Amino acid sequence: MSDHASERGVHSDWGDWLPRAVSEADPEGVAIWYLGCNGFVLKADDGTTVFVDPYLGTGDPPRTVRMIPVPFDPADVESCDAVLATHEHTDHVHGPSQAPILANTGAPFVAPDDSVAVAREEEAWTDEWDVDDDQLQVIAEGDTIEIGSFTVHVEGANDPDATHPVSYVFEHEAGTFFHGGDSRPGEPFEEVGERYEIDLGVLAFGSTGMLPDKGTGERTFTRWYSGENMVAEAANQVKMDRLLPSHWDMWKGMTANPHAVRDHVRSFDYPERVEVVETGDRIDL
Repeated sequence: MSDHASERGVHSDWGDWLPRAVSEADPEGVAIWYLGCNGFVLKADDGTTVFVDPYLGTGDPPRTVRMIPVPFDPADVESCDAVLATHEHTDHVHGPSQAPILANTGAPFVAPDDSVAVAREEEAWTDEWDVDDDQLQVIAEGDTIEIGSFTVHVEGANDPDATHPVSYVFEHEAGTFFHGGDSRPGEPFEEVGERYEIDLGVLAFGSTGMLPDKGTGERTFTRWYSGENMVAEAANQVKMDRLLPSHWDMWKGMTANPHAVRDHVRSFDYPERVEVVETGDRIDL
């Protein structure tokens, strides 16, 4: 949700342990690591590795201020089959975070048209990094793509702050994973719940806050993500067995307590379980 960052490099105090943990992992089905913000990396038992919305920037202080560690340097990623983005905001499409991964691995960047436009035009990834134009691939709702052992379905999303958001359903023989981007409850999630059986789903969760307006700098009431009740509604629309709240850890003044979600979903049919993870944690599908 921040302006495009000016930095052309990323520094992490964590060294390369997280990329090494992913590289050395040998999951029986699918392993998933939380990267903070709304970023995840999935690795399947055949080695297929996919990043979704990895963001390693610090925001644009004082409007958005990163509250969690930068967990890795993208230059340390040696294996990647695709980087996917859910929408065009900076904490989802960010050259310094993602372009080095493409340059190192030759992986495609797969995203909706407005997200690819940021990479191609606003941030000029092909000029600033060793990225070829054919690595920037546009997808849209209704598309299905094969990435190694994953079948990825592109579905709609209700994110009123984005110009063209999507969500993703990852099907694998080990189970089905859903990434909802920053979206809130709505008809697109109901359609996902009707079409798929979601084992584990990610929903952006946060609080409201008073943040400086992008144009005027004045402190303004801001809501970017679902609160507890909206997350409960969205989880029931998607009918996910396990809910993983994301994005709650990221921005100063907008952080939230993911454990509170349990009280709000307790009386509903879905989810059966709430999974709370922190940056760098692994969860298995």
